[in-house]
Amino acid sequence: MNSIVSSTAPAADDSQARLDRLAAIAGQLLDRCRQRGASQAEVSCSEEHGLNVNVRMGEVETVESTRDRGIAVTVFFGKRKGSASTADLRESSLDATVDQACAIARHTEEDPAAGLADPDLMARPRDGAFPDFDMWHPWSLEADRAVDLALACENAGRESDARIRNSDGASIGTGASLHVYANSHGFLGRERSTQHTIGCALIAGQGEGMQRDGWYTTALSADDLEAPAAVGRRAAERAAARLAPRSVGTGEMPVLFAAEVARSLIGHLIGAVSGGALYRRASFLVDAAGQRIFPDWFAIEELPFLPRGFRSAAFDMEGVATREAPLVADGVLQRYVLGSYSARKLGLATTANAGGVHNLRIAPNAGDFASLLRGMGRGLVVTELMGQGINPVTGDYSRGAAGFWIEDGQLAWPVDGITIAGNLKRMFAAIEAVGSDVDRRSHILTGSILVGKMTVAGTD
Repeated sequence: MNSIVSSTAPAADDSQARLDRLAAIAGQLLDRCRQRGASQAEVSCSEEHGLNVNVRMGEVETVESTRDRGIAVTVFFGKRKGSASTADLRESSLDATVDQACAIARHTEEDPAAGLADPDLMARPRDGAFPDFDMWHPWSLEADRAVDLALACENAGRESDARIRNSDGASIGTGASLHVYANSHGFLGRERSTQHTIGCALIAGQGEGMQRDGWYTTALSADDLEAPAAVGRRAAERAAARLAPRSVGTGEMPVLFAAEVARSLIGHLIGAVSGGALYRRASFLVDAAGQRIFPDWFAIEELPFLPRGFRSAAFDMEGVATREAPLVADGVLQRYVLGSYSARKLGLATTANAGGVHNLRIAPNAGDFASLLRGMGRGLVVTELMGQGINPVTGDYSRGAAGFWIEDGQLAWPVDGITIAGNLKRMFAAIEAVGSDVDRRSHILTGSILVGKMTVAGTD
């Protein structure tokens, strides 16, 4: 346990009582939808609260306490759909929200794909409840204590290296969310989760030679966070390492995406195989299910039941039971990422991904970061990506980047002012290695990814 982070005594936990209240509201709203003649209906109720503190150069910049609430109602009259939402729990406001949803549905054209997910696909609780996958770890953090932790984080970074001349600040954030989803199939699901973050961004050097970088730690439990001082020192190390950067000559070369940016490649894959992009024919992977798009050793598995996973869930946003399933096996795309609506549009079945993917694990085939560098010999490591130069229809890829040049299997010098370019489909096929240096700060669990050949455009 990190005693610096977790020293605050826990407060009384009333989350179950608040979930009970949200569930009661959801049930009342469904009753009102039925009374107004809706053939189907669903209700989503959520509550979130948190604390965010920012400091800079030893001074407090912001202290923000947040508390949000939302109620969303969707009704179906046959194949016509209407939705409305509110944050007001007064009876008159809830009634008006249902009335508004119904009015919208009555004036909307029919959509053959509209409707709730199949009732036979609904998740079923065991012993009256769904598992919470160890996702509820409230951090009873007072504002004064949060300020102290943020200051300790920034001070540790500024004091660790004389080349750190300035700061973009340090931050502490803690949040908790409650969610209830219910529909007219009789499904009622409750979820609760927490997430906490410590981050720091520092500036090394001075004048035109300044370089900025940072580090952060995030987890569902404060016990799993890195110590604030360690975060500050890591931020200082990364900022100082970027001093005196060079560019590189334009050419084709191997590019190693460090773990913290490698997950963006997987994100582009998910976007391309998601239902909305597919039924609109706005993806470079239309009709790609069953095709080999990665090397034959490459695999991605979806793990919705992972303890303390950022996206663990027993059911998706439509109440459909989640399941462990491969997304890519032996380099072959096994399926798409679908909710019930997009599945109907495509003539397929939902994959329990309404609301997005759950935890993804990309299987490594190589060692740690140092061993990947040795295997590269010579090339580029990317640690930062800039811009959004991705064409989702063609897969063309072009982004600004910064990182390090690799010579003789070692970090040689920092690099910036470059552009890396390729085509995602060819990049996926050209992946040579996935490292074991997994970045666990996301629901996409991947190590560094080595693409054997990309175009790198520099100024030298």
